[in-house]
Amino acid sequence: MTLALDEFKNRGLLRKLRHGVGRAVADFGLIEEGDRVAVAVSGGKDSYTLLLLLEELRRRAPVSFEIVAVNIDSGYPGYRTDVIERFLRENGFTYRMVPTGHYALIQEKRRPGSSYCSICARFKRGALYTAAQELGCNKLALGHHQDDFVETLLLNQFFVGSLKSMAASMLADNGETVVIRPLVYLPEEDIIRFSREAALPVVCCCCPVCGTADLQRKRMKRLLKELEKDIPHVKNSLLKAISNVHPRHLLDRRLQAAIPDPCASLPLDGTDGHQG
Repeated sequence: MTLALDEFKNRGLLRKLRHGVGRAVADFGLIEEGDRVAVAVSGGKDSYTLLLLLEELRRRAPVSFEIVAVNIDSGYPGYRTDVIERFLRENGFTYRMVPTGHYALIQEKRRPGSSYCSICARFKRGALYTAAQELGCNKLALGHHQDDFVETLLLNQFFVGSLKSMAASMLADNGETVVIRPLVYLPEEDIIRFSREAALPVVCCCCPVCGTADLQRKRMKRLLKELEKDIPHVKNSLLKAISNVHPRHLLDRRLQAAIPDPCASLPLDGTDGHQG
């Protein structure tokens, strides 16, 4: 499929996607000389797009780095890992297919009524960290895009009471692997267009809730779509807000304690210290 990108007809879209990934890499220092990056490939539109754009970057970048595609098979019946592996093999990617027994564990440990996605994600994340270490990769690339960042920000504010989203780069819980998200600037609608026009072989994970978005996340998507009618750049603005934080104007007392009081050095007579 690297050849397909050379032949991809919508050059404007491809340039836009490449520029977005390149900008993210530069802004957050996501990839450096000598990195070996494990790229999580689930068979969905986001992970395929991530893999192809990173390969484009690898071929053009002034620094030398390697990428290795990693697929985690959670064991859901009907999951077409053969389609994914064929895509990786035919397009010359170095890859690792990792079969697991996660489905049986989820069936055993999941509390009735709880989310499939959260427990599945925890298992999958652990398997990805392990695979990255075994493959000698110091970084793990995930396919979260702009909409994921913005929706997560709103979800945490509305339902958790926390002002947080996701990081473009962060050290994983294992203390060794750096997790990077190079698609942070890419809107989901552009990824959908690219996936369709490039005819990517998208497969479903085949979990029991595949194809049904989380109810609350669906509400955030609807809310953003409504807001976009009057505020076309609302997603860009919300994404910018995550990187334009003013701790003095928030209510977290832990932050307040860490910020020097600008008034502490003012004269006690009420003047501002100006001598005229």
